[in-house]
Amino acid sequence: MKHRLSTVVATAAAGALLAGCGGGGPSSGGGKVSDDKIVLGVLTDLSGVYADIAGPNSVQAVQMAVDDFKKKYGDKAVTQNIEVIKADHQNKPEIANTQAREMYDRKQADALFDVPTSSAALAVQTVAGQAKKLYFNTGAATTELAGKTCNPYTYEWAYDTYMLAHGTGAAVTAQGGKNWYTIYPDYAFGQDMQKKFETAIAGAGGKIVAKDPTPFPSDNYSTFLLKAPRLKPKPDVLGALQAGGDLANVVKQYQQFKLKDKGIELAIGLLFDSDIKAIGAAKLAGTMFTTAWFWNVDAKAQAWADRFKERTGQRPTFVQAADYSAATHYLEAAQKAGSDKAADVSKELDGTKFSDFFAHNATVRAEDHRVVHDAYLAKVKDPAKASETGDYTEPVKTIPAAEAFDKPSPDCHLS
Repeated sequence: MKHRLSTVVATAAAGALLAGCGGGGPSSGGGKVSDDKIVLGVLTDLSGVYADIAGPNSVQAVQMAVDDFKKKYGDKAVTQNIEVIKADHQNKPEIANTQAREMYDRKQADALFDVPTSSAALAVQTVAGQAKKLYFNTGAATTELAGKTCNPYTYEWAYDTYMLAHGTGAAVTAQGGKNWYTIYPDYAFGQDMQKKFETAIAGAGGKIVAKDPTPFPSDNYSTFLLKAPRLKPKPDVLGALQAGGDLANVVKQYQQFKLKDKGIELAIGLLFDSDIKAIGAAKLAGTMFTTAWFWNVDAKAQAWADRFKERTGQRPTFVQAADYSAATHYLEAAQKAGSDKAADVSKELDGTKFSDFFAHNATVRAEDHRVVHDAYLAKVKDPAKASETGDYTEPVKTIPAAEAFDKPSPDCHLS
């Protein structure tokens, strides 16, 4: 059952989850909040290839964090006026740029969230730096955001291409997939994924025999899939580095061209439950992938996912879970600071260590604003073993936080 955004969710679980995020704060409503209002903006893909990964349900996740925060603090909250606004960037960096400026400057957004599509995220990061307002990226994966383009106003909350490549690329190569043919979307995310997979595969003793950029978005990959069996040497693995609707198209056509029967296995760089639902769990059963989180990883995660499903009718993706986590930590930091100023909130966030329903053994690294946390090597579950519709993930191993993410980039200078 879908709820209106303004609906206040009142459950005992909400209080328990938020209790793990700190508490304390000003004894009364601060007085340092600009216009006595906090505005959280969700800039996302509302109708395109990433709408199921993020999209309208990312807006719901941030609103859910606001509702839970209000319930926890009541009239002790740093302000009684907390608003969630949304905009569609259509996966285009120029539109993301315009929408971010509109949200910060005219709609008084204090922080932006989500932003799938790395090229759009890089544009938003630039605007955040110019506006001196905070941006919590949960949807884009490029490592550039915490690398050479980093700035003091951007936090990387969920995942990146290093995490994905060093989980899946290394594991599949170690299992015998030594020769790879990779196809990647020709924009910032895909280009970064290609580089990170190449490094991870080489580190595990494999090599990329061929690589091709593909149009973004696209519904036709036949040129690349027909090319794969003719390559010399013939690849053991097709590395599909697309995401969302594009990935679904690649997988469907991989099966149409019967590449598995020709000795070419499929490895996927980034896989969400929404992708598995679109493609079909039976078609993907056994496929290995790396993920930042899945909804039934433990009891805390499932309790939150149950509330999310009650609200939206859907199980959450890890991007949507990260949106809730990031928005909650932003509000808790503002509560402690008694302020919505970016510098005051950052002072409370930087160096924080926490474990919530989304991020386990997490640290907000002060050096680059990357949140490092445990990640998971997993495979798509055989539908016969699923406990319910939407139970798609079978964990293989936990990747400790210290291994899941790279060290801070020497190219990142926040001060």
